[in-house]
Amino acid sequence: MTGDRIRVAVVGTGRWAQVAHIPGWQRDPRVEVVALADVDESALAAAADKFAVDRATTDYRELLGDPGIDVVDVVTGNRPHFQISWDALSAGKHVLCEKPVHMDYRKTRQAAELAASGGLRTKLGFTFRYAPAVMYAKELIDSGFVGEPYIFNGYEQNSQWIDPATPLRQFDPDADPSQVAVSSIEGYGAPIIDIMHWWLDRPLTAVVGAMRNFVPERMVRDTGRMTRANIDDGDMWIAEFGPDVLASIQSSYVTVGNYPGIEARIYGSEGALIIRLVDEFGICQTIKTATKEAVEFVEQEIPARFFPPGGSSREPWDYLFYSNLVSDFTSEILDPGRVSQGDFAQGALVQETINAFEASHRARAWVSFPLDAAGAAGAAGAAGAA
Repeated sequence: MTGDRIRVAVVGTGRWAQVAHIPGWQRDPRVEVVALADVDESALAAAADKFAVDRATTDYRELLGDPGIDVVDVVTGNRPHFQISWDALSAGKHVLCEKPVHMDYRKTRQAAELAASGGLRTKLGFTFRYAPAVMYAKELIDSGFVGEPYIFNGYEQNSQWIDPATPLRQFDPDADPSQVAVSSIEGYGAPIIDIMHWWLDRPLTAVVGAMRNFVPERMVRDTGRMTRANIDDGDMWIAEFGPDVLASIQSSYVTVGNYPGIEARIYGSEGALIIRLVDEFGICQTIKTATKEAVEFVEQEIPARFFPPGGSSREPWDYLFYSNLVSDFTSEILDPGRVSQGDFAQGALVQETINAFEASHRARAWVSFPLDAAGAAGAAGAAGAA
């Protein structure tokens, strides 16, 4: 770092890098994006030109030894996340990584431990944690607004793939066609699972639920052909947080409505909160509150302090939420005393929850949490097959 400024290399220049990561970094005056990397030379060149980044390479490893790079931002396709993140941490770089770091939570935990041993900061792409409405809700929860929490409901509404002809981006052709493979709950359910853990802030003890494949034939992007894709495009779960709190999670590719379509509800002894992160009527988020004395839910204004300078709920959700994410990460890196949030340790917790959900579906039974060695190995094996 040079003074109070950090320098970032972004690995991956696809759509999500261009609508969220790179513009989010460039919005923060404390940050300079100094390099881009991508194996796709045309995408790399187009992104470098669009965002005026002079240094571009097809091999991210060329960047790891450069002392002029403080942060490596990993925003490639799902499969390579772990190796790039591991290499960057090993080279002494702070790392922002899109989810999942690894499909086995134990590997994500190893990466978290590597970062801690080197005094490095990490952060996962839990975009929706940084929605102003979600952060405001967390402040209200911590202030005692809901009292003792009783029930959490989380929904991930997503109709992008209700049409079988919409190309599927995540599909393993070698997966066992007789078993429903993890897809929706990992690719899109992770953010609402993260919010569940963050808001409830207590140990998860057991889960049960099921995955379903509602649309069996899909267009596969890599081949351009309709293919049997036995993936979980819809699932529902119940989670116990000890004897006092119940939670539910629903994740889906086939629930009609605008996406991203995150909704989180928490009900407690004193009040309740509902946040919706859905782009509707030009607004990307809302928060409503109720109390036991005034039970009708009333929409609340989100205080300006939860937005980046000049930001508003009329901005594109991806740009707004990711601006908050990278700003928070920048503050964590620049302030050694600041507590990390949404880091690789949290990513390991979310991934372990996903692994437990899958284990419950396979066993058709409740699964205790945290996972024991046998349960973890079974879930990881099934995930690898997926």
